[in-house]
Amino acid sequence: MNRFVVISGCSGGGKSTLLAELALRGYATVEEPGRRIVREELASGGAALPWVDALAFLRRAAQMALADLEGAGGSGGWVFFDRGLVDAASALEHLTGEPTLAQTEAARRYHRHVFLAPPWPEIYETDAERRHDLDSALPEYDRLLRDYPALGYAVTVLPKESVTARADLVLATLAGGS
Repeated sequence: MNRFVVISGCSGGGKSTLLAELALRGYATVEEPGRRIVREELASGGAALPWVDALAFLRRAAQMALADLEGAGGSGGWVFFDRGLVDAASALEHLTGEPTLAQTEAARRYHRHVFLAPPWPEIYETDAERRHDLDSALPEYDRLLRDYPALGYAVTVLPKESVTARADLVLATLAGGS
């Protein structure tokens, strides 16, 4: 059984907080590629930033997501990913018009069940790594809500509840085998 689980959805919807809770419970987690890339690019003066060179940023995000999958291969338990290859491929397809999703066979390496954090205006914040506003994040969420099921994933939209309740839901869903 595939134990690589994607937590995706709207920017600022509580994905990173949920992954932190899962890590506190002893599960392996993988930080979002986009945030790591932005930190690296800001530190080095690079241009592969979503607000400078979105194409370079998304190509790096796809490469990093593939490397994350390969690096997590030795784990015996659940591994939770803050976004993944499908997210990068979806954004690349939207940006370029090229059929990136259909060609991304590696995207099927994740567990069939994906959890999406919906838009949550009450907790949305911008920061040095997330400069876009919520209105800019909504179209991405809509694409992911369409693209994950189109690739055969079962999607659960996370309720706007406490991080503890969200983590309990994720683990109960996975334990139920759905």
